[in-house]
Amino acid sequence: MIDLSLIKKNQTIAVALSGGKDSMCLLHLLLGIKSEYNLTIKAINIDHSIRGKESEADSLFVKNYCEKLEVPLKFFKVDAIQFSKQNGYTLEQGARVLRYQIFDSLLNEKFCDVIATAHHQGDNVESILLNIFRGCGVDGLCGIENYSDKIIRPILSVSKEEILSYVKDNDIPFVTDETNFCDDYTRNYLRNSVIPRIKEVFPEVEKSILRLSNIAKETSDYLLAQAKKHLNVQSDDSVSISLPIEKPIFAKCVILALNSLGVKKDWEKKHIDIAFELTKNQTGKKINLPFGVIVFKEDENLVFQKETTTQNIVIPFSTNDFEFLGKNYKITSLPTVPKDLKDGFYLDLDKIPSGAVIRNKLDGDVFKVVNGKTKNLSDFLSEKKVPLRNREKIPLIAKESVVYAIFGLAVSEQTKIDDKTKNIIKIN
Repeated sequence: MIDLSLIKKNQTIAVALSGGKDSMCLLHLLLGIKSEYNLTIKAINIDHSIRGKESEADSLFVKNYCEKLEVPLKFFKVDAIQFSKQNGYTLEQGARVLRYQIFDSLLNEKFCDVIATAHHQGDNVESILLNIFRGCGVDGLCGIENYSDKIIRPILSVSKEEILSYVKDNDIPFVTDETNFCDDYTRNYLRNSVIPRIKEVFPEVEKSILRLSNIAKETSDYLLAQAKKHLNVQSDDSVSISLPIEKPIFAKCVILALNSLGVKKDWEKKHIDIAFELTKNQTGKKINLPFGVIVFKEDENLVFQKETTTQNIVIPFSTNDFEFLGKNYKITSLPTVPKDLKDGFYLDLDKIPSGAVIRNKLDGDVFKVVNGKTKNLSDFLSEKKVPLRNREKIPLIAKESVVYAIFGLAVSEQTKIDDKTKNIIKIN
């Protein structure tokens, strides 16, 4: 009855225990395999303050039952009603957010290795239907995962009828949450009103929906595998998608990119559509997505990056080593002009004007190209295909709006080495 593929020997498993039939059934099943798998079983109970004294009574029931079985229990009381109002959630959404915040904190403090919730087949069907009614894509049809972020759902494939039978056969005590019978909540409306009516015409509807879910999962897994081939995580705050790419695979890539940048939810199809339109634009274009993410078109790549505010850095120029936006630079004075100037980045020290500074790019900067004309710095960087997102991170030697050197890229006509050079510096 329990999905043993989710259970590992010597684990500490905490059961999210409300006291209802489903979670009490799950606790009983896990205790039944405790010795065989050398498990440590704990419990978590959360009073959401939705039903007043009834909620308190349910929590007391759980406390007494856990004491009787010597199951360590962590108890929490939260105000889901107030939290939902303050944050614009439905009561169902707010309660879930609070619940999973508690789960995360317990996992972080090593209270347990995994948390087991009592989601079952009926919950999965309800979730899929809710996703459909909200306008989901393929991923929404996949329903609830049996494992995600150290949350396991060992009875996800078990029907409600099987759970009720197991509870009865094993004489397992439980409490009844009366809000389960109230149609004010969206999920309860599906459970109590919609699905029973559908079953009158299509008795096998739940099996059919789950079959569709399995097909969607196979499709989703294939798209995910293809998407990973196009994804390149460059750093903690930068991810790129290689182009060209078909839109179904691109959609998966965008989700992966946002996830890697810390955006785990609340993205919408319109965000994918906006990003996909950018693939058709020329290099140098960018868009802003919610969540503090900027997307840049760079040649045959789309780069997703967390928005950061690059501070204006101004360092008086000298031949000392310095740090610039987390990178170290070394300026070395050389006694003679190297025979080969191709192995480094060299400037004529005497041509750098008094009062010059090392700073990042500013609007209006100009740069005189060696043996060429003076150009707007932005235009020059574009010609050199320097990504837009990196331009303010490059150190410059400048005075007022005139740039004399772009570190690692170019030296201006004014500071280049010639046959009259006496004092030369090399920058690493």
